[in-house]
Amino acid sequence: MTTVAWFHCFAGIAGDMALGSLVDAGADAQEVTVLLRRLPVPGWELRFEPAQRNGLAATRAVVTVPGEPGAPVARTSASVREAVTGARLPARVERRAVATIRALAAAEGRLHRMPAGSVHLHEVGAHDSLVDIVGTAAALEVLGVDEVAASPVAVGTGTIRSAHGMLPNPPPAVVRLLEGIPTYGRPLPVELTTPTGAALLVALASSYGPLPPMTVTASGYGAGAAVLEELPNCTQVVVGRALDAAAGPGQPLRVLEATVDDATGEQLAHAVAELLDAGALDAWISPVVMKKGRPGHTVHVLCDPAAAGDLVGVVRRATGTFGVRAVTVERWAVARRTEEVEVTGAPVRMKVGPDRAKAEHDDAARAARDTGLSLREVTSRAEEAWRGEVTGRAQAADPEHGASAEPGAGPEGAAPPSDGRL
Repeated sequence: MTTVAWFHCFAGIAGDMALGSLVDAGADAQEVTVLLRRLPVPGWELRFEPAQRNGLAATRAVVTVPGEPGAPVARTSASVREAVTGARLPARVERRAVATIRALAAAEGRLHRMPAGSVHLHEVGAHDSLVDIVGTAAALEVLGVDEVAASPVAVGTGTIRSAHGMLPNPPPAVVRLLEGIPTYGRPLPVELTTPTGAALLVALASSYGPLPPMTVTASGYGAGAAVLEELPNCTQVVVGRALDAAAGPGQPLRVLEATVDDATGEQLAHAVAELLDAGALDAWISPVVMKKGRPGHTVHVLCDPAAAGDLVGVVRRATGTFGVRAVTVERWAVARRTEEVEVTGAPVRMKVGPDRAKAEHDDAARAARDTGLSLREVTSRAEEAWRGEVTGRAQAADPEHGASAEPGAGPEGAAPPSDGRL
């Protein structure tokens, strides 16, 4: 049966909070540490401390480096990936850790307008963040987790201090990483979600929303360093055996609709773009025949119920409609994850599901502009590169037979998918 871990990010998520929550849920701390010791990065110590956050018992993961200078170590993402791939970790642990590092590097690369492999990662370059990322992947493996899901993600407000000086909160890297992920703000001047925590979600989570249908087997809380008066500074994880979608309710969503007969094609296309930018999960247009035989179009918007009010205003402003209607629907999303490949040096994110991998259109279009290749050629090369990486991982896992240690991994199917925190 499929084992699922659902991260409840009501107070955000950070690397140490994710790792602490999994150990609190039952991942054996000694087994996790044994796997971490395979990293060719000496000189760190990891301990797990009991903690209380607003009355909740939790576990705090603490990484220390005796004699470490105050400034964090900055390494390129390529060198950090090499440290992980050279550690002889279990195949799924390596894949999850590398995917997290790539997600973080891709976000930083786009922010600084430089190749992802050349980005210097101040966070992951430091021992504690690298241990948090690989430790979280190891803890998921110890618990036998096949799929990861998450709630909408809370972020703070105000400003924070970083390696680049004062930055807005949430930090630019967090905002970039959380694109397309349900997110909301809390009026707290605290870095609730860090780049490392956001990157873990981007790389590992295949769906977002309420607790998915499961038979719960364990749960835990990972504590952040700060104690907040307003809410427990924790990330919750719930682990269980997945139930078929038909055995339980799907993710509740809202579909907004407006029918118009006086909008041009350009205006409708602009409306769809505005809706997606405003947080719609999807938006599309259907041609219809209205009363008296008039041709028209219906604008459809799929969204989280919490975002419906704001999106109604976007529909009205973008289309000029006099009314918007809504229906409640349920969605059973296919598990997916995001990976990244390079096409002639240009990063292209891949949406990976159980049956196929597809290049993200915006990344492919950007790569086509940067390289001079056609869009069709970029997408073809991206899919070929992804298949090559999957084959390479399979051969590394079993050099003699070229078979992956993970069920379903291969070209025809993907494996299942500040307060001092990093």
